[in-house]
Amino acid sequence: MVGPKSEPSPFTDAPTPSLLVASDRRIIFTAGVLIILATLAAYLNSFSVPFINDDYGSITDNATIRHLWPIWDALSPPYAGGETVGGRPVLNLSFAVNYAISGKAVWSYHALNFIIHVLAGLILFGIMRRTLLLPVLRERFSSAALPMAFAVALLWAVHPLQTEAVTYIVQRSESLMGLFFLLTLYCFVRAGESRKPGTWLALSTVACLLGMASKEVMVSAPLVVLLYDRTFVAGTFRKAFLQHWRYYSGLAATWLVLAYLVAGVGSRGGSAGFVAGVSWWAYALTEFQAITHYLWLSVWPQNLTFIYPRTLAKPGIEIVPYALLVASLAMGTLIALRRSPRMGFLGAWFFLILAPTSSVVPVATETMAERRMYLALASLVVFAVLGLYCLVGKRSVIVFLVLTMGLTWLTFHRNENYRSELAIWSDTVAKSPNDPITRNCLGNVLLQNGQINEAIIQFQTALAIRPDYAEAHNNLGKALFQKGQFDESIIQFQKALAITPDYAEVHYNLGSAFYQKGFVDEAITQYQEALALQPDYAPVHNSLGNALFQKGRVDEAILQFQKALADNPDFADAHNNLGAALLQKGRLDEAIAELQMALALQPGHAGARNNLGATLMQAGRMAEALGEYWKVLETQPENVDALNNLAWALATGPQATLRDGVSAVALAQKAVRLSGGGNPRMLRTLAAAEAEAGRFAEAAETARQALQLATVQKNDPLAATLQKEIELYQMDTPLREGKP
Repeated sequence: MVGPKSEPSPFTDAPTPSLLVASDRRIIFTAGVLIILATLAAYLNSFSVPFINDDYGSITDNATIRHLWPIWDALSPPYAGGETVGGRPVLNLSFAVNYAISGKAVWSYHALNFIIHVLAGLILFGIMRRTLLLPVLRERFSSAALPMAFAVALLWAVHPLQTEAVTYIVQRSESLMGLFFLLTLYCFVRAGESRKPGTWLALSTVACLLGMASKEVMVSAPLVVLLYDRTFVAGTFRKAFLQHWRYYSGLAATWLVLAYLVAGVGSRGGSAGFVAGVSWWAYALTEFQAITHYLWLSVWPQNLTFIYPRTLAKPGIEIVPYALLVASLAMGTLIALRRSPRMGFLGAWFFLILAPTSSVVPVATETMAERRMYLALASLVVFAVLGLYCLVGKRSVIVFLVLTMGLTWLTFHRNENYRSELAIWSDTVAKSPNDPITRNCLGNVLLQNGQINEAIIQFQTALAIRPDYAEAHNNLGKALFQKGQFDESIIQFQKALAITPDYAEVHYNLGSAFYQKGFVDEAITQYQEALALQPDYAPVHNSLGNALFQKGRVDEAILQFQKALADNPDFADAHNNLGAALLQKGRLDEAIAELQMALALQPGHAGARNNLGATLMQAGRMAEALGEYWKVLETQPENVDALNNLAWALATGPQATLRDGVSAVALAQKAVRLSGGGNPRMLRTLAAAEAEAGRFAEAAETARQALQLATVQKNDPLAATLQKEIELYQMDTPLREGKP
C-alpha cells in the first residue's frame, strides 16, 4: 500500500516543517486561529438548531446509535428506508459518539459538525500553502503562499453555500467525507516533504478508506490525488504511478470497500441509482441547470434553498444555454489538462467531485442540493483568489477581507433560517411555493406545533398541485383525525392507500380512525396489514394490543404489547398498557413492575400512575395506591380518572383507617361534574362514596341513575353489578373492596 522508504522524495526542493523559522510558525498558527474564529462567528448561531427532516430517520429514530459498544452495532447503520446513514458506517459511528455524549440534545452534534468543518478548512489551508511552495509554483507564488492559502481557506470556510453541510446535522455526511478527502490529499503532500514518506502515505490511505465509509462521493479521491501528483509533482501519469504504485494500489483497494457498502445499501430505499424510476438522460439534462445554479450561488450566494423542487428537465430550447455552459467548461477542462495542467486540475477537481451526484446516475429524491458544492467550491475559490492576486497583487488582500466579512454575515443570516423547523420550511415554501413536497413538509411542522387549520391548508395546497400525492393525503388525514373529524380522515387514508397500497403508516392511521369510530374489528384488520408490511412497527403493535384488549382478547393483547417493547424498550405507553393487561389477568407483581417502568421512562404519565394505583389497591397496598392518585392530582387537579379512582379507594378500600367517605363524596362529585354526568362508572363511584359517608338513600338513588345509563348504553355487566349494589344500599350496607 505504501512506497519503499528509500525512494527519493519528489518534493526535495520544498520547505519542510523543520526548516520553518519560529516567526513563520507563529504566523501560520495565527492564521489558523483566525480561520477558526471567523468560522465560529459565521456559525455561532447554529449550535441550537433543532433536528429537522432526515435527522429523524438517521439520528433520533436510529436504534443503532444508542450504544457505542459493541462497536459493530454503531458501524451497522439502517438502510431499508433510504436513511442518510445507510451504507455509511463511519458517519453512523460519529452520531453514536454524539448520542453517547448528549443523547438527543443537539449541542454536541452541532459542535462536532463545526469541528469537522473547521478541520477541513485548516487542512485546505495546509494543502494550498504547501502546493504554492512546490517547485512548479514557487517562483510565482512563494512570497504570497501563506496569505493566498489563508484567503482560500477563510473564504471557503465562511461561504454561505456551506451552511447545509454544516448546520443541517445529518448532512455531516458531506463535510465528514470532505474532511477525509482533503486529509487524503494533505497526507500525500506531506509524504513528499517527509524523510519517512511511508507513514504519511499509509495515513493517506487510511483517510481515503474512512472517507469511502462516510459518503460515496469519496470515489473520486484516488483520481484527484493521482491528478495532483501528475500536475504538481511527477509531471506525468506514468512517472507518478511508477513512483507510488503501491500507494495507488492501496487507494484503489478502498474502492472495493465502497463497492461493498454500495451493494449492501442498494438503491438507498429506491431513491438513487438507475432503478430509482428516473431516466439517466432526464436526470443529466436537469444537472446542466443544477451545475449552472451552483456556479451562480458560488458567486452570488443569495436565495439559498433548503430543499429544491424534485422536477426533471425536459428536452427543449430552454436547456441549451445551461448545456452549452457546462459542456464548454468541461471541454475547457479537458483541453487545459493537456495544455495548462494546473488550470485543468481546478476544473477537474470541480467536475470529478460533482460527477457522482450531478451527472447521469439519478438521485430521484434530490435533483439539486447545495451541499454537493461543499468540496467542489474549493476549486472555484482557489481560481478566484489566485486570479485576483495575479490581477491586482497585494491589494487583493483588502478585497479578501471585505469578502470574508460579507460572506460571514450572509452565513450567520442564513443560519437564522434554521432556528426552527417552522422557520426553515416557511423559508423553503416562500422560495418554492409550487412544490408540493415542501408544502407537505411545512404542513407536518404546523401539525406538530398544534396549528391544525394552517396545516390543513398546506396539505390541501400540496394536493391541489399534485392530486396523487399519497403522503399528503395521509398527513391531511392525520390533521382531520386530530380535529376529531374521523369520517373525513378515513376518506383521506383510503385515498392514500388507493395510490400506495403498501403504505404501512397509512394502514396504521386508518386503523386508529376506525378504532375511534368504534369499529374495533376493522381497526384490528388495518393494524395487521401494517404489521405485515413492517413487522417491527412498535406503535402498531401497541395499538393492536389496545384493540385486542378492548375485544377481551387479553392474552393476545399482552403478546402485542411485549412485541412493541421488543422493538422499542423505552416505549412508556406500551409498558403502561402491558401493566393494565397484566392487572386484568391478576398478575399483580408483573403489572406493578411494568407500570413502574413506564413511570421511570415518563414520570408525568398520568395513565400509568392511575393504573399503578389500581394495581396497588388490588394488591392490598392501599396507602401506596392513594399516594399514586394524589401525585396525579398534584399536577392535574382535573384528571377525571384520578379523581374517580381516588374516590373509589377512599370509599371501598380494605383499610378502615384510610377510608374517608366525606372526601370521597367531594372527589366523586367533581369527577361526575367534569365528565358531564353521563358516565355510569363515575356515578357508581359517587354512590359508593355516599354509602361510606352514611348517606344510603342518596347512594341508592345515585346507583339507580347509573343503572339507567348503563342499561341505555347496553353495558350489561355493569348493570347487573349496580342492581346488586342498590340492594346493599337499601340495607344500609356500604361496599368493601369492590372493583371500580
